[in-house]
Amino acid sequence: MSNAVKFLTSLIIAFSPYILYPNLIMIKTLKGRFIVLDGPDGCGKSSQVKLLEQFLKKSGLKVSCFRDPGSTAVGEKIRKILLDPANHISDRTELLLYMASRAQLWDECIAPALKKKKCVLLDRWLSSTCAYQGFAGGLGIGKVIDIAEHSLQRVWPDLTIILDVDLRTAKTRMKRGLDRMEQKTAAYHNKVRTGFLELAELRDDIVVIDASDDIDTVHKKIVKIINKYFNV
Repeated sequence: MSNAVKFLTSLIIAFSPYILYPNLIMIKTLKGRFIVLDGPDGCGKSSQVKLLEQFLKKSGLKVSCFRDPGSTAVGEKIRKILLDPANHISDRTELLLYMASRAQLWDECIAPALKKKKCVLLDRWLSSTCAYQGFAGGLGIGKVIDIAEHSLQRVWPDLTIILDVDLRTAKTRMKRGLDRMEQKTAAYHNKVRTGFLELAELRDDIVVIDASDDIDTVHKKIVKIINKYFNV
């Protein structure tokens, strides 16, 4: 057998699993990755996190899915305090409560899942605090990041996808009772949207997509972004 034939044979053997089972590339690439979907209230991120989780699991990937704040006993109590319309909370207090919930979520859920090489999907993360309390609340994105660096073991995920929608579109999607954060003024929520877009300009690991389309179209956009970003 010639050297050329031997070389071609070795290539076929090496890559045949990926040819026969193309999802192996996705599984290998996304193992141990930390991915966040974020955006203004009403952008559809919670629905998209569920769709993405289903898609990745069907592809054979081990996935852990959490929400921020929440997903721990402590986090859910903090979430209830933050979102209860009866509570009057300053932007600075909001910031610290979100960080506390986030620190607990990291220690209790995210870090163990990443250690097991699971792909972690998260509904909100630090990007939200930058947009809401940092930009819209006037505390400053830089200050939020500085506090995060002193509070969290890991500040930024591998990839953050911002689902961008205008306020009118967002309102049509929130057909339920609104929580304390959602009840803030239109001016505040317009600033939140701007805050997300400003943050995305600062970091290469944050990608913005137009989320005004129907749910299936947005899902396909998200999968495309992930495939492109991680070279799947």
